[in-house]
Amino acid sequence: MTEFLSVTFNSTEFLSLTVNGLANGAILAVTALGFVLIYKATEVINFAQGQFLLVGAFMVYQAETEWGLPWPAAVVVGIASGVVLGIAVERLILRRMIGESALSVIMVTVGLASALAGVALGVWGADGRPGPAFIPDKSVKLVGDVSVGANRLWAVGVATVVLILVGLFFQKSRHGVAMRAVADDQQAAMVQGINVNRIFAMAWALSGAAAAIGGVLLAGITRSYGIDLQGFALLVFPVVILGGLDSVLGTVVGGVVVGLLVEYSKFYLDVSASVYIPFGALVVILLVKPYGLFGQVRIERV
Repeated sequence: MTEFLSVTFNSTEFLSLTVNGLANGAILAVTALGFVLIYKATEVINFAQGQFLLVGAFMVYQAETEWGLPWPAAVVVGIASGVVLGIAVERLILRRMIGESALSVIMVTVGLASALAGVALGVWGADGRPGPAFIPDKSVKLVGDVSVGANRLWAVGVATVVLILVGLFFQKSRHGVAMRAVADDQQAAMVQGINVNRIFAMAWALSGAAAAIGGVLLAGITRSYGIDLQGFALLVFPVVILGGLDSVLGTVVGGVVVGLLVEYSKFYLDVSASVYIPFGALVVILLVKPYGLFGQVRIERV
């Protein structure tokens, strides 16, 4: 009992776990941001968001390792591939589903997730492989004996910048305001002259870019490019449900909560606990707040 308590309340370990959890949460928040953008603009639940992350990461590997591009150009290729993938999915698949039931659209995204995973498996294989090492991984001493990898701090910093830029985009830019208008009321937005189809395409493009950035950060931290990256992306779902399907702020809070839960449970309990505890927390939150911590409560009258 004494040994367990000494491990549990070791401040050095706790601070290190906290920083690692914040880094994981930051990556999850960026990836979940794309999920929320799609839902806010189109009310589509995209179950292929994790595969968007996977494709973005693999394209960075492809550009740097196979094509010989410098890592800055490889990162641009990865993000651009996410944008192109998002637009292609919206134009070629989802636009044809307009007027169909919500369940039909959801099943299409589930099938899309399987198809993208299959393509990634066929092209790049199942085994993880070392890729571009463009994020510094040296240890950085924070306080006392607490040291963390510099790549974790980079992940938190980059994710913070991305989230701030997205916030400014929604508040200051014309397209951001138009996207907010479409999210609030599509019919009213069309009356005001907003091209709703263009906003839908923009939402999917931003979603693909966000997922690709998450994939780049995740692969940069793990130093491994493999099909197992999509396993981490499954945690996006408890993040968006915890925070609220239509809340950008909720993705930040949900990402932090889930990231910390995973790190704490992995260390203090075991690895298997870190898999199911975030989803257990999801169930608890839904029992108390069915729309998530920051989700908008919607009442429909018939």
